[in-house]
Amino acid sequence: MSENTHDQPLVITRTFNAPRQKVWDAFTKPEDCMKWWGPKDFTSPACKIDLRVGGKYLFCMQDKEGKKFWSTGTYKEINPIEKIVCTDSFSNENGDIVSAETYGMKDFPLELEVTFVFEDIEGSRTKLTLTHVGIPKGEIVEMTHASWNQCLDKLEADLK
Repeated sequence: MSENTHDQPLVITRTFNAPRQKVWDAFTKPEDCMKWWGPKDFTSPACKIDLRVGGKYLFCMQDKEGKKFWSTGTYKEINPIEKIVCTDSFSNENGDIVSAETYGMKDFPLELEVTFVFEDIEGSRTKLTLTHVGIPKGEIVEMTHASWNQCLDKLEADLK
């Protein structure tokens, strides 16, 4: 972990009133992911997913003014309907990794890591544990926490 990186990973746990397969699909099928990707007031106009170890994803979120924010990553571990581990980086529309400064953020690592764990809980519900590692110190930790929660709020609404 770099000197500028927050000491602790960001961990968010959510419970969804949906079967694990449906929650898994929301993370692994582009047409489902586009329904919830991005914080409140953002849309997702593009999403590509090559769900295999070594495969890549390319996500786009767009704000109300039409500005697009691209991200990409490589899948490091996939245990179907149980776990996904992937890198996470800012990118351009071609999936090339770019500096966070491209999007107005300074002192941000080129690559972070995100882990998603999906667990069955009683009554056909799913517990999701998201762990985001490598976030820089400072207010970006709280901003990232808020953004993830807004995304997951949208996912929860979509799963109903």
